[in-house]
Amino acid sequence: MKRRIALLLAAVLGITLVAPVAASATPGYCGIAWGSGVKSTWPTVSGALTNIRSGRQECYDRLVFDFRGENDGYHVRYVDQVTHDGSGEPVPLRGGAFLQVAVHSPAYDPETGTPTYPVGDPAELVDVTGYSTFRQVAWAGSFEGTTTVGLGVRARLPFRVFTLPGRVVVDVAHFW
Repeated sequence: MKRRIALLLAAVLGITLVAPVAASATPGYCGIAWGSGVKSTWPTVSGALTNIRSGRQECYDRLVFDFRGENDGYHVRYVDQVTHDGSGEPVPLRGGAFLQVAVHSPAYDPETGTPTYPVGDPAELVDVTGYSTFRQVAWAGSFEGTTTVGLGVRARLPFRVFTLPGRVVVDVAHFW
């Protein structure tokens, strides 16, 4: 009823009504509206990194960071070149675009310095062979309480980052 009155009033006054535009992007592929801008949140807790794993989903590829304890801080963004923490040396990555994924937790025990995440092959942390979007996951270091990983992806695509108990999750869409 209110809509009819508003339309009638607009017609009489010669006003064009425009529906409000949502602040978020229009959903695209699979309803995804994540965008490709920086995703970041300051930590309130930071447990030690214990594992990095990945998975393939219907609409996106997923990278998961597991922690001993909780972690809710991260900084993820597209960069021209991912660099090693501390040294600033480039991290070679395959792909058409590169995400620098920093979690605000060490990969070592802060009291003893003992590694909590054993880095096997730093150039291939996770096997992403056959993934739609991911091309490579490489180690960039753990320095001053922050652990960084380079994620090579097929192209600059929308991504999201969120936390679950004991995890930080990065999803990158297969398409726009």
